[in-house]
Amino acid sequence: MKVVHQRYVAYSDAHYAGNLVDGAYSLKLFGDAGTHLAIVGDGHESLFAGYSSVEFLAPVRGGDVIEVEARLAAKGTRSRTVDFELRVICRSIGESGRAEVLAEPIVATRARGTGVIPADLVEENQ
Repeated sequence: MKVVHQRYVAYSDAHYAGNLVDGAYSLKLFGDAGTHLAIVGDGHESLFAGYSSVEFLAPVRGGDVIEVEARLAAKGTRSRTVDFELRVICRSIGESGRAEVLAEPIVATRARGTGVIPADLVEENQ
């Protein structure tokens, strides 16, 4: 099971030289996609317990178009292990407003995390 979100990265989200967006931007979007996955899978937003790994592999820049995927990797009684990936699918070209659709997406961020559903939800579904 997976969900995919796509969005434009505004230039106002860039905080560093070269129009770079900070890594926290990816993690916020992972939280949104993880919540969506939990609703689809369990009918509850769940509570995020933490990340076991995070890798920043390539830059995300203002003007890019990205997609974020949350994929269920494992399902315990209450815990859900989720793999996340953020890919740049369109890259901005300078600050001119021009951009190109990439032939191959650039994997910018990967992570693995764990969400937990409430105990009473497990009891209701048994």
